[in-house]
Amino acid sequence: MYDYDLLVVGSANADLVVGVERRPGAGETVLGGDLAVHPGGKGANQAVAAARLGARTALLARVGDDGHGRLLRDSLRSAGVDTAAVLTGGAPTGVALITVDPSGDNSIVVSPGANARLTESDVRADVLAAARVVSAQLEIPLETVTAVVRALPEGTRFVLNPSPPRPLPDEVLAACDPLVVNEHEARVLLGDGATGDDPADRARRLLALGPRSVVVTLGAKGALVCDASGVRAVPSVAVAAVDTTGAGDAFTAALAWRLGAGEELPVAAAYAARVGAAAVTRRGAQESYPTAAEVAALDA
Repeated sequence: MYDYDLLVVGSANADLVVGVERRPGAGETVLGGDLAVHPGGKGANQAVAAARLGARTALLARVGDDGHGRLLRDSLRSAGVDTAAVLTGGAPTGVALITVDPSGDNSIVVSPGANARLTESDVRADVLAAARVVSAQLEIPLETVTAVVRALPEGTRFVLNPSPPRPLPDEVLAACDPLVVNEHEARVLLGDGATGDDPADRARRLLALGPRSVVVTLGAKGALVCDASGVRAVPSVAVAAVDTTGAGDAFTAALAWRLGAGEELPVAAAYAARVGAAAVTRRGAQESYPTAAEVAALDA
């Protein structure tokens, strides 16, 4: 019997957002609107998204002993995430400094802070063994993700969203079931500068790198799933998109949870696409994530 349906190993950031009429040039100062502070980070986002859906969820992460760290803990707990494995100290909480102009274009500077101090020694076998599925991203050190793979108990499923993308060791690729990428991440992993290739061909080429399965997300077009049986398209749900921030994290969290519940990859991906669609109908990341009832209402 597992304590958790999903353990997320990843980042937790405070997003500091300021609206500006235009982004400053080098050496220039511009006045902006009021500062808004939101809980974020791909790891925390995934954990909150899964918990909102009803998954028993825990997060292994590191935050600073500061106000931003307390904000993140409070957000996680209010969503129902178990924070017993959220470690404190080593550096200030990770921060994303974001300026947004009236067109919606943004500039982002990320200070990883405590996320960069989540080390191999923080990966505890007993925490991994308590989860049916473990999900990770790359806003923490790759060495830590590799340590997670090496410590995975037999039978525990590993889901990886390699964001921000970078080359992956063979042993990490071999553990992915699935490897979840958007089109940009797929191109980086393949070393492919072209933009016009068939996404299905990319999915097959990614599978040839060694993962057990692959999911390529296509935004409003849905997703592709690829495993030894071939490539299948997963449609999305037509919605009026308001804000796509964090939608990919919601998709990955829902996918990981449903796979752990025993659903086949295409079925789990179809559900994840509906969760991602629901998320884009509201502004923000964590505050936009739907409950299972809201996802069901989207289908009605």
